[in-house]
Amino acid sequence: MSNMAKIMRWASNALRRPPLPPIYFPSGFETVCPAEVLDEERFEHFKQGKYYPANIGDVLSSRYQIVGKLGFGTTSTVWLARDLEGHRYVTLKIYTRDEEKEEFQIYKQLSQGSPWHPGHVHIRKALDLFTISSSSGDHPCLVQNTMWESFKELLYRNPNHRFNEDLLKSGLMQIFLALDYLHTECNLVHTEDKSILESFTQAELKSPSTRKIVNGMPVYASRRFDLPKVFGRAVLSDFGSAVRGDERRNHDAQPNIYRSPEVMLKTDWSYPVDIWNIGVMVWDLFEGRHLFCGNDPDGKGYSTRAHLAEVMSILGPPPLDMLQRGKRSHEFFTGDGKYPFLQCNLQKAYEDNLGKWKQDIEIPAGVSLEPWNCQKRCLREQTRRRSLLL
Repeated sequence: MSNMAKIMRWASNALRRPPLPPIYFPSGFETVCPAEVLDEERFEHFKQGKYYPANIGDVLSSRYQIVGKLGFGTTSTVWLARDLEGHRYVTLKIYTRDEEKEEFQIYKQLSQGSPWHPGHVHIRKALDLFTISSSSGDHPCLVQNTMWESFKELLYRNPNHRFNEDLLKSGLMQIFLALDYLHTECNLVHTEDKSILESFTQAELKSPSTRKIVNGMPVYASRRFDLPKVFGRAVLSDFGSAVRGDERRNHDAQPNIYRSPEVMLKTDWSYPVDIWNIGVMVWDLFEGRHLFCGNDPDGKGYSTRAHLAEVMSILGPPPLDMLQRGKRSHEFFTGDGKYPFLQCNLQKAYEDNLGKWKQDIEIPAGVSLEPWNCQKRCLREQTRRRSLLL
């Protein structure tokens, strides 16, 4: 090592702030009744002892001190932590033991895109990846910047349960930039307000979270952030289900009511399914209700046939080439016959050889995304055009 390199290294170390001391959280708190089910306790993985036994106050990897629980899922718990070396707050996502590390690979791939792409700043990336060992096995841990809650949580906190137009436009512009970064730079398919982080920590110190011990395993109730004074940029996150977009796929993906026709019919799909998701999400956020529900008339809940029927009531039947490529098309459509439908953007009703719907439930009638009936709109447009020609 050259003398100049040694000097630069010495200067860097000299300017580095010493690590923060850990916070000592109160003890002697009461636990809740054993019969009360908390968070991940309801999942099968908990019964199998697959969750990491995290405790508030623990320091992981000699660096990250857990200060409170933010959430949970079927394969992980999420915690707010103090980065003692970095002098900042971070989020820890601790996976169940021996969970596959596919999401780790996705985050490594995210870091390989161009930092100059305008969508780069709208992607939540990994700050650190490490593994925690416990008596029951190894637990992958993902470290990320701390963000406020999701669009979904913001929607629920709004008394009207819907976004106004300005908020929706701003958020969508940023999300589309993020998707373009994923699709073009990474080949993947799918706000920070420091005061709310400090208040979260103080709330945990003054009023410890509800908790219990189940067979020696601590279980905490999640705590919510306060509303921030100002919202920062929207960021796309949670890539646990992301896949490479340059490889054609036809497996089931997406939450039921957000599934695209390609996914429902099991045709090969790629980047466009993300755009379908965004379109359906926009309706939910702006209207405060789901565009599609897929509730089957048989009363057994969601079904693909009911979902397809709802989509067809608005968009008409799928294109013939999609039906020919779909591995499940034969379950819902015959291979011959004509299906009459209205194509509003052409201002005419016509028939095409698209396969005939053969399920024993009706296509919902009179459904339109417009405040008036779609057919009346087309007829009115035809009348207007005739009057202009006369």
